[in-house]
Amino acid sequence: MFKDKYLDMSKIITDKAILKLFEVVENHGGVLRFVGGAVRDALAGIKGFDLDLATDMSPDELVEMCEENDIKTIPIGIKFGTVGIMINGKVLEVTSLRKDIKTDGRHAEVEFTTDWQEDASRRDLTINAVYADEKGNVFDYYNGIDDLQKGIVRFIGNPNQRIQEDYLRILRFFRFYSIFGKGEIDKKALRACKDNQAGLTKISIERVRDEFFKILLTPNVINTVKIMLDNDILGYILPPAPHFDDLENLIRLVREQSLDESALRRLFILYQPDAALAHNFATRFKFSNKQKELFLSWAKHNPQLSDFTSPTNLSKLLYNLGQEFCYHKFILLCAQANKIPDNFSNIIETIRTMQIPVFPLKGRDLISAGVEDNRKIGHMLDMLEHLWIESNFTMSKNELLAQIHSDLKTAL
Repeated sequence: MFKDKYLDMSKIITDKAILKLFEVVENHGGVLRFVGGAVRDALAGIKGFDLDLATDMSPDELVEMCEENDIKTIPIGIKFGTVGIMINGKVLEVTSLRKDIKTDGRHAEVEFTTDWQEDASRRDLTINAVYADEKGNVFDYYNGIDDLQKGIVRFIGNPNQRIQEDYLRILRFFRFYSIFGKGEIDKKALRACKDNQAGLTKISIERVRDEFFKILLTPNVINTVKIMLDNDILGYILPPAPHFDDLENLIRLVREQSLDESALRRLFILYQPDAALAHNFATRFKFSNKQKELFLSWAKHNPQLSDFTSPTNLSKLLYNLGQEFCYHKFILLCAQANKIPDNFSNIIETIRTMQIPVFPLKGRDLISAGVEDNRKIGHMLDMLEHLWIESNFTMSKNELLAQIHSDLKTAL
C-alpha cells in the first residue's frame, strides 16, 4: 500500500542535515527510506525511537558513495548489511535490503536484495514493516498502518516461522502489544509464542533481560505480564508474581509525582523478594554489579515508612545506606503502603540534596590520643561512630576523643 505524502516528516526529521544523505543516495541511483520504530511511532503520534533507515544499495556501494561525498561511515555491522553513518556527530544505522537464507533462532544468514517487499517480509510485526521516504510518502506492504490504528499487534505471515527466525521476537511481541494493543491479544500470535517459548533458552540471558526490562516499562505492563505468566512465557526464570496491586500503586505514584521510571524497581515491587530470592534474580538475569548491589539492598534492609518521615531517622538512613538506596526504598515503601506522606516532595528533595556527614575520626586519631593496642582501634572506631550517629552527627572530633578517656575505654 502506497500513501502519498501521508506522514508529517517533521516528527521524524529533527536534523535537516540528514536530507543530504537522501540526496546523495538518490544521485547514485539508490533509494533510502526510514523504517521501523521511528515510522511506527510517528504514525501513532508518540515520540520516536532512534532512527533506522533502509536502502536498496549494498553496504559496499553505500560506503563508497559516502566516501566520495565526505560522509564518515562506521562498519558496525557490515556482515549483516548495516553501515553506521555520521550525521552531525550522531550515528545513523542504514541497513541494506535483505532476505534470510538461513536462521537458527538467534542469528540469520542473509543475502542482499533490491526488493522492498521481500525485505519487509522478514521483519517481525506488521506495524514494524512500514517505510517512509523524506517526503512523507509511506510504503506499507502488510497493512501495518491499519493494524496500528486498530491496536492489532500481529506477526507478518506465519507466526511460528517469524518466531523461529529469532526467538527474542516472542518478547518483542509482548512489548509492542503492551504499547500499542487496544483489544484482546492476537490468538494466533499468542499460541505461537506459547508453543515456541522454550526457544528463549537459546537466547543469551542478557538479551532476554534487556527485552523484559523494556516490557516492565510499557504502559500496559500489568495485563501484559499477567498474560506472559499465565502462558508460562519466561517460566524458566520467572516465578508467579504476587504483588500486581503494589505495582499498580507504584506506577500511579511515579506518574503523579513526575518521578523517573525504573524497570529494576518495578521488578522488585512485583515480587518483593527476600535476600535469597533477590540474589536468585540477580544471578539468573545477570544483573550488572550496580544493579545487583541495589536490588539486594532493597531486600536486605527494611526500614519503616515512618523512618523517612522523621528527619532524624532519615539522616541516619542516608548516612548508613546512601542516597540511591533511600530514594528508591522510600518510593517502594509508599507504593507498598499505598500512601503518600504530605511532605513527600520535601522528603525526596532531602534525599537528593542532603550533604552526607563525614565521620571526623580515623585510626590515626586514636593512636595520637594514646590508644596503643592496634587490635582495639577498629572496635573503638565503631563504638565512637555509633555515639556520633546517635548524637545526630553533632559530636565534634574533640568530644569523641574525650570518650576514649571515659567509660568507653573502661568498657573495652
